[in-house]
Amino acid sequence: MLKTIEGFNRIGEENAFAVLARATALAAQGRDIINLGIGQPDFRTPEHVVEAAVKALRDGHHGYTPATGILPLREGVAADIDRRLGASVNPDNVVVVPGGKVTMFMAILMFGEPGAEILYPDPGFPIYRSMIEFTGATPVPVPIREENDFAFSAEETLSLLTPRTRLVIVNSPANPTGGVTPRAEIEKLVAGLEARPDIAILSDEIYGQMTYDGAVHCSLLEFEAIRDRLILLDGWSKTYAMTGWRMGYAVWPDQLIDKARKLAVNCWSCVNAPAQFAGLAALEGPQDAVAAMMVEFDKRRKLVVEGLNALPGVSARTPMGAFYAFPNISGTGWKAKPLASALLEEAGVAVIGGPDFGILGEGYIRLSYANSAENITRALQRMGEFLAQARG
Repeated sequence: MLKTIEGFNRIGEENAFAVLARATALAAQGRDIINLGIGQPDFRTPEHVVEAAVKALRDGHHGYTPATGILPLREGVAADIDRRLGASVNPDNVVVVPGGKVTMFMAILMFGEPGAEILYPDPGFPIYRSMIEFTGATPVPVPIREENDFAFSAEETLSLLTPRTRLVIVNSPANPTGGVTPRAEIEKLVAGLEARPDIAILSDEIYGQMTYDGAVHCSLLEFEAIRDRLILLDGWSKTYAMTGWRMGYAVWPDQLIDKARKLAVNCWSCVNAPAQFAGLAALEGPQDAVAAMMVEFDKRRKLVVEGLNALPGVSARTPMGAFYAFPNISGTGWKAKPLASALLEEAGVAVIGGPDFGILGEGYIRLSYANSAENITRALQRMGEFLAQARG
């Protein structure tokens, strides 16, 4: 029998893909399945972005590129960050990667080892904990609480630091909750971390351009005091409806950038060339498709929150970012994962059980409103009928 390293016995997964596979299988059997599980915009990639990739192929961009990405794209990323966030970034500190998860993998691999501790949000993106456990480090959950509108608490986060803490992972706007942490709380966190220059920070800002009701995204790039150990995660997947293109980027501090480059060389060599030209077109071209997408997401957000709060035993906070709702279902009498399974198998609605996002996810389910208003309305109706019958 083959014996792999112990880390593979600890590695987890992202259950949204398992739910997607099951929903697809049921649909193949002729079932009418409404998928509110996967976090993927239902919009097409903007046409000018697609055409940029086609042009790149026709122009002969078929070969390797630098491991960190073509210079025009890295310059485009730096210019976009300066335009949106007012933060100056050296293009030499940008690494273009095949999707956001890669930056999580790289950062956690750099700092995770037995005896180390890594803080991560709970409920949060499941790959954080999975990769921490893979490295043998101790995962330390930072509670993300409903009563705090799913923003993290700087005081609570700082209280969890120990001499063994090597990395702190921050995510705002957040998956799965839709929470947006206000600037004042982020400033408190930064002030506390100034006293711990031995701790690296990974700020997952992949939903940074997706906020509502006047909420303003506060990027950790704005704080010079921690720039020398800050890793920024962002990309094109959500903002430009480019999930299948596998395009992300990271901004690394000077002391880590060469380590990140070497990991790129050893792992994926480079991101495919035409996708990089598409990414540049997305940043430098018209942004009207992004604005139109956000208008539609906002309409769906209101629709889903109103509909959830009308369901028996369900209550939902209004998400301020991303495209997820994280309703409290404790009043239904169901545990979260059994309810998610029953909704898929019996009602034909795919959602994700809260425990798939962490220990503190029990009592919640995640719905993605990256689906049409018509489908959302149908899904809510089915959920209401199911819950009414289940309550007897």
